[in-house]
Parts: sequence; structure tokens; C-alpha cells
Amino acid sequence: MEISPSTATGGLTTTTDSNIAKDKLDTDYQSFLKLLIAQVSNQDPLEPMDSTTFVSQLAQLTQVEQSIVTNANLEKIDTRLSNVESLSDVQLIGRDVTVPTDRIELRDGQAAFTYALSRDATDVAIRVMTADGTVLREMTGQPGIGGTDHAVTWDGRDVDGLPVPDGVFRVEVLARDSADNAVPYDTSSTTRVEQLSFAGGVTTMLLRNGDTAFAGTVTAVR
Repeated sequence: MEISPSTATGGLTTTTDSNIAKDKLDTDYQSFLKLLIAQVSNQDPLEPMDSTTFVSQLAQLTQVEQSIVTNANLEKIDTRLSNVESLSDVQLIGRDVTVPTDRIELRDGQAAFTYALSRDATDVAIRVMTADGTVLREMTGQPGIGGTDHAVTWDGRDVDGLPVPDGVFRVEVLARDSADNAVPYDTSSTTRVEQLSFAGGVTTMLLRNGDTAFAGTVTAVR
């Protein structure tokens, strides 16, 4: 089992929106103070300047500063929650998960998967293929009810009835409706999680079937 480098580790310095806003606020403060000093230094002693405008601007800058501090605290909370979620995802390593994929694993002469049609179809067939697209088996007369999962088991035999060595294969659903239009579909199968990657702050699973999937797409864990 292996875990790829995670962005969830502490001690890393990142540029956040609050950091950028704080830098800009510091610049605005300096500009404000320079302008205030310049106007006070050059004012007519007999007609002192009205400080109302400067007090109002200072109050606005203070409000902005408070908002930046609040946003910075929220960013810290969000980061900590993400770290907790990443740590919980580590428990998926070595577990069997069901995810959307068109790859199936033939193990001990059996391979199982499910498909779901976006709408009803009148003609449905399943193709089992090698990685290069060679068709090993076509199973016709499959259920065509849309909006539900249909379980399919392949017995590991090719079109001639000969057993196929265990391995990873692809499945394709050929579904058409009464108007002979292609019906969209989704396929899912169960495989094992071998590694995790946290690149970009998103948990990605490297699966035994050679595919990858986001942890958020898991529909079942065993």
C-alpha cells in the first residue's frame, strides 16, 4: 500500500485569498497615512482641515481588516476539515470499492458489473473487449428499463465458449430505443484501492483494475 505526497501535510506555505487581501490592505494603509501626513503638514493653520473624511476612510479600512481576519480564520477551518477528510480516505486503501468505470476484472473465471440506462431501451447488448478493443463476447437480450441498475455476470468465456485467462477487460453497452436512437448509459464495477493521491487537494484512488477514480464517486465499500 502506498500513499502519494499529500497537500494535506502541515507546514506548507500557500498564498490564499486572505493573504493577498491583507497585502493589499497594508499597501492601502501606507498610502492613507502618507496622504494624511501630507495634508496635515500643508494645511492652513487658520483654516484647519475637516477630519471627518479621514475618520470615515479609517473606519472603512478597519472594517476591511476585520473581514480579512474572519476570512483567514475560515480558510484555516476549511483546511483542517480537508485534512480530516483526507485522513479518513486513507482507510480506503486495501478495500474493495464500487465506482463508475468501464473496466471489469475477471478473477477465477467470473466478472461482475452493473449498468444503468438514462431511459428505456428496446434493444440492449453487452460487449466484453480487450484493452485494444477486440470483442471477446457479446451478450444480447439484456434488460432495457431505464433509471435502474442492472447486474451482469460474465462467465469468462469468449464467443467460441473457450475460457479467457483472468485479467482486466472493458465493457460497452449497446442500447437503442424504439426510434433506433442510442441510449446513454453508465457502468460500474467493484475493484480494490491500491494507492491514494491528494494532488490538488482532491483524493484520487489508483485502482487494481488500472483505472483511477475520485473518492467522492464511491458508491459502496467492502
